[in-house]
Amino acid sequence: MRSQPISPRAFVMLLLLACMFGANHVAARIALDHGVDVATAVTVRSLATAVVVATIVVLNRVPLALSARHRMVMPLIGALVAVQSLCLYSSVARIPVGLALLAFNTYPLWTAAAAWAIYRHQPERAILIAMPVILFGLALALDVTGLASGLDAKAHWGRIGAGVGFALVAGATFGLVLALTQHEVADLDGRLRTAITMGIVGVLAWLGTFTQGGLHLPNAPAGWWGLALLTLLYGTAFTIMFTLLPKLGVVGSSPILNVEPVAALAMAWLWLGQSISLIQVLGALLVVGTVMVLGLRRR
Repeated sequence: MRSQPISPRAFVMLLLLACMFGANHVAARIALDHGVDVATAVTVRSLATAVVVATIVVLNRVPLALSARHRMVMPLIGALVAVQSLCLYSSVARIPVGLALLAFNTYPLWTAAAAWAIYRHQPERAILIAMPVILFGLALALDVTGLASGLDAKAHWGRIGAGVGFALVAGATFGLVLALTQHEVADLDGRLRTAITMGIVGVLAWLGTFTQGGLHLPNAPAGWWGLALLTLLYGTAFTIMFTLLPKLGVVGSSPILNVEPVAALAMAWLWLGQSISLIQVLGALLVVGTVMVLGLRRR
């Protein structure tokens, strides 16, 4: 089966979605810098998105019947996405937004690893070729030696290590989610699947806030703007993904969405003053370009 070309309108919409998802993480960093904790941010974002997507499910009269396998696997997927969400926002809170998303963007490799470990699905040749390219690009983007930052490697990793670790855990967890989704619940309507998943994530994150004394709301106007924008951007992007994109003949997992880290790098530089060196930018482009090639390849 060959990948189908998309229309110019669909291409522009996909780029807009990538920017919205990237802006969501920039807004999250603003909220996290002004009193909001990670669990609160994930709670608000996920429950709001669950309500929006559930409304779409009801309005479109999507069948609500779940098979026994769906009822068994969906709670696991929801719990894994909760871990992924908490880890990714924890990374965004610690290191530049674009770098966090780049480390997270290793998820295609984790997906292939999970499919092999659980289902004995042999990785495609393209994945094996792309793996060292992605890792090399990531090494450049993260400045593993510390040369671009002017620090020695130990000092540099002391500053970014925790954030990178959280992002890689988020990528690995998301890779596992994609493998489980493809093999266990691919026949479940994507709108219903997302509504259930976001509901589970929101509830689990909300329960997690009680371990830290409850919800931590913003302590400054900038924090309220950040929390509102991250919720609005995330929920709107998902709504567009499930309403407009299908009408344009595009699936929500289009590889064009993988330009999100580059968009986030630009927005974080503009709004947060976060900047990286030229060699790190080249590494970022290498990672994103390779992931996009993997998604756009003919099958």
